[in-house]
Amino acid sequence: MKNLKPKNVLVTVLFLIVSMANFYSVYFDNFLVEMISKPLIVTFLAILYLINSKKLSFWFLSALLFSFWGDVLLLFNDSYFVFGLASFFLSHVFYTIVTVKKIKTYSIKNVVASSIPYVLFLIILLYLIYENLHDFLAPVIIYGIVISVFGVTTLVNFIQNKTTENGWLFLGATIFIISDSLIALNKFYETKHIYGILIMITYVVAQYLICKSIITTDQE
Repeated sequence: MKNLKPKNVLVTVLFLIVSMANFYSVYFDNFLVEMISKPLIVTFLAILYLINSKKLSFWFLSALLFSFWGDVLLLFNDSYFVFGLASFFLSHVFYTIVTVKKIKTYSIKNVVASSIPYVLFLIILLYLIYENLHDFLAPVIIYGIVISVFGVTTLVNFIQNKTTENGWLFLGATIFIISDSLIALNKFYETKHIYGILIMITYVVAQYLICKSIITTDQE
């Protein structure tokens, strides 16, 4: 953030503390600490946004709200997995709307070129997990398409206007896709304990970069 005001520093420090607490809880399987820390990650990002933005975005706040509910629902693993997926589905729809509103003009060449890496990545991921998806096939494909569209729009936006904040947004979206892909691999391909901590590290970095990008843009 441009201005290192005491309240910004405080909220950022609290964000880092709850993030580290969550990493600890995931690595050591401490559900109590995870239950407390995980919902606070997006909560502190929302506070950071509210105290720094001159003009609040309904779409961005909605994205944060559904990210919050996605975090809460995914705490309970299989029981609420589809509902957590639905919450993050809506979150990515709103993030995409935020990004689309930043794009002034569209070039078919840029859209196609930006789509290729995300489409290839999604195809490879679905190939790896396809046999184990079963009833989750349609929800996972739809979710994968939506988050890929978010990634594509951020890349189109960055190609059009190569600012630092647009770079953060593009990087945040791409890391978010990596985080969600690790969830898919962990659940539908091969369960590994290390995936849990990698999922949360990439998720926290992605959400922070997206938030930082939106706040910086609003301050200009």
